[in-house]
Amino acid sequence: MTWVKVCGLSRPEEVEAAVTAGVDAIGFVFYEPSPRHVTPSQARSLAESAGVLTVAVTVGLDADSLLHLADMADVGAVQPHGAHAGEAAAAAVAAGLAVLRPVPVGGPVDLAAISGDELPLLDSDSIGGTGATFDWSWLDGLERPFVLAGGLGPGNVAEAIERVGPWGVDASSGLESAPGVKDLAKVAEFVQRAKAI
Repeated sequence: MTWVKVCGLSRPEEVEAAVTAGVDAIGFVFYEPSPRHVTPSQARSLAESAGVLTVAVTVGLDADSLLHLADMADVGAVQPHGAHAGEAAAAAVAAGLAVLRPVPVGGPVDLAAISGDELPLLDSDSIGGTGATFDWSWLDGLERPFVLAGGLGPGNVAEAIERVGPWGVDASSGLESAPGVKDLAKVAEFVQRAKAI
């Protein structure tokens, strides 16, 4: 069964819809320019009774800042984007956190540079939440487990899983009725369709 993450949650009813549908992980965005931005205290409150893996999605944080935020938000995993992602990911692994390592895809993919302690998250070659897909044939031949992201939603997740064979899938903007506002029916449908494959 495919592992499923829903990212960019900011309201209790969004978390409830994802968890009720059977999601494996929920992501919180700690990047102020994003319409999905939450504070560490908001994330902690939203995740209190979720009972699933919680992921901090960050942009540009150095290792110390990332670890401090992860502690304040009480998350079990991190997804660091930006200039310090490599050092932040290594520090997170050393601290016992799970790491989803974003890999921007703009052509055929080589995951050799990603540590075996990190789970690659393959997304379009822009920072997440854009709704942009990429040519899935660029992933042909990958043997390492990875999470597929980038423009996924209820309408294409089954096809993506069947075509690409990822270990997991992740969606954010494809589940929204407006920027930063999840459509609860889309959240449930995405999780259910992904889990059915």
